[in-house]
Amino acid sequence: MAEMVIDSSVRETGADPIFKVAGAAAERTKELGRDAVINSTIGAFMSDEGKLVAFKTVYRVLRSLPDTEFAGYAKIAGLPEYLEAVQKACFKEFRPDGFIEAIATPGGTGAIRHTICNYSEIGDAILVPDWYWAPYKTIANENRRDLVEFSLFDQNGHFNLESYKKEFLALIKTQKRVVSIMNTPAHNPTGYSVTMDEWCALKDFYTETAEAHPDCKIIVLVDIAYIDFAGNIEQNAREFMPMLTNMGENVLPLYAYSASKSYTMYGLRNGALICVAPTKAIAEEFKATCTFSNRGTWSNGTRCAQKTIAEIFSDELILNDVITEQEFFRAVLQRRAEAFIEESEKIGLELCTYGDGFFISIPCKMADKVSDYLMKKNLFIVALKKGLRFAPCAVSENNCRKAPKMIKEAMNFILK
Repeated sequence: MAEMVIDSSVRETGADPIFKVAGAAAERTKELGRDAVINSTIGAFMSDEGKLVAFKTVYRVLRSLPDTEFAGYAKIAGLPEYLEAVQKACFKEFRPDGFIEAIATPGGTGAIRHTICNYSEIGDAILVPDWYWAPYKTIANENRRDLVEFSLFDQNGHFNLESYKKEFLALIKTQKRVVSIMNTPAHNPTGYSVTMDEWCALKDFYTETAEAHPDCKIIVLVDIAYIDFAGNIEQNAREFMPMLTNMGENVLPLYAYSASKSYTMYGLRNGALICVAPTKAIAEEFKATCTFSNRGTWSNGTRCAQKTIAEIFSDELILNDVITEQEFFRAVLQRRAEAFIEESEKIGLELCTYGDGFFISIPCKMADKVSDYLMKKNLFIVALKKGLRFAPCAVSENNCRKAPKMIKEAMNFILK
């Protein structure tokens, strides 16, 4: 029974589990030194020397802004030049057909919040994979919604379309609308990226379902937080975007864009929710509704962060410098992930299918106990409901090679 707050707002005390383990890793590092500790808890890009990576070009632009760009308010919907620039940042050369609008949000988290609050009813369930970023549940529960999970992987480690369809259609029977969060490419926490063939199958499903259920609203939120650390020469990470449109007037694709990862602006809380609406009316409704939500929650965003992105996209030379930095660190990340995967294959450590991004997941029972055991060995890793999350974004290539054996030994010890 609550003391003062309403019963549905009573929460457990204590630190966020990820930040708790990260804090323990930081303390151990102070005690033993950086070389003695492998800290794979951090969801940010760290150099091999253990320092947070901050793109030099981005912060050169930021520091060049006049004081008024730091002190002033942004417009409630976001600076107009930022809203134009963030669409370019999101889609680049793969801009889809449709009526496109953007609203500034504090990181991708704000975009997820607006989607859940404005496109689902109180009491609805939001469809997510069974491996998912834990704050999805926090945001849903905070706003009186819940989650329903589908199995992300089939028996071959590919996207489990049948499980997705089953859970999606079950929601249609009980709800007037379905909000589905697709965290891809570079899914957190597994690193899985939905393929073009899988997107084609999903588009067919959305189109057919929309036609069969004309009174149901289908909202597909694509959380692309890690998109600029995904893709390769063979396949551009944004290739699916032009295809994910024209699925019926009751299907709305949304994109949760975050500047945190792409531009190393973690603490500046800069992002956007972007719609690709099938009609002008739906796009205008999106803009009015989400602007109102901005005013009713955080009022407006960080002006200097928005202005920085706008300045970057207004100058091709500056943009090219930023892209060069992105490509350099994407290559670093790929080498780290490859090292971890190679060593895992050598010793038979099972991994979830990895494609891109900051994280790799290891299916594991009793993950909390395995994580606790590894902490004693000075390897700090995040325990999830279905396994362990390792962050090559934060770990040197050398330590990415060391870690699989330590994890395998810990699992053998705990699960023997």
